[in-house]
Amino acid sequence: MTNEYLLEVQNVHAGYIKDVDILQGVNFCVYPGELVTVIGPNGAGKSTLAKAIFGLLTPHTGTITFKGENITGLKPNQIVQRGMCYVPQIANVFPSLTVEENLEMGAFVRNAPLQPLKEKIFTMFPRLSDRRRQRAGTLSGGERQMLAMGKALMLEPSLLLLDEPSAALSPILVTQVFEQIKEINQGGTAIVLVEQNARKALEMAHRGYVLESGREAITGSGLELLNDPKVGELYLGTSKTR
Repeated sequence: MTNEYLLEVQNVHAGYIKDVDILQGVNFCVYPGELVTVIGPNGAGKSTLAKAIFGLLTPHTGTITFKGENITGLKPNQIVQRGMCYVPQIANVFPSLTVEENLEMGAFVRNAPLQPLKEKIFTMFPRLSDRRRQRAGTLSGGERQMLAMGKALMLEPSLLLLDEPSAALSPILVTQVFEQIKEINQGGTAIVLVEQNARKALEMAHRGYVLESGREAITGSGLELLNDPKVGELYLGTSKTR
């Protein structure tokens, strides 16, 4: 693994109301090809961190660097053009468009032929291939999540931000979505996974961050955090190390 960061967040303060910061000096980094999980209690700033990274929220102070370039304050469309995509928890597909049309919309800044890209996504998500002419609004929750990820992957990003991809899914679909996230990462795409399902997320993460009150409270490899007594007690529902 290279010593150069793909993404680096340094001392970022950010929030939705002036003078009220949810992120309070958070530091965070991702190496190329890495899968990094962000866990923590509700209100800790997990989704706020993802939005600040992707330009949906401008930090009050601090810097965000992507591929060696300072992207602090850039708009999402400018960040997409640099090779980063974001999949929000909700409203992440166009419900009135078909599955195939959604994928085409995902490649809106590309000049490359779309058919090979679409077939690549359909190979990765066979359920989407079966439903390519179906309107996205009629898909199940798990299928919509697959489509949202596939739409983002149409741009072949270097970094994919996933905000709570397992939210409101059945246990079987959660397992399927996590398997696909792992497959995407094994294909070379770096992933930031913001997730309430802490155990499953840490089990496949290279590294993890526990956020508390807008700061990184505990960091380490996925395995280290799984075996950390404090993490186990507070976030994994255990009272001792695994």
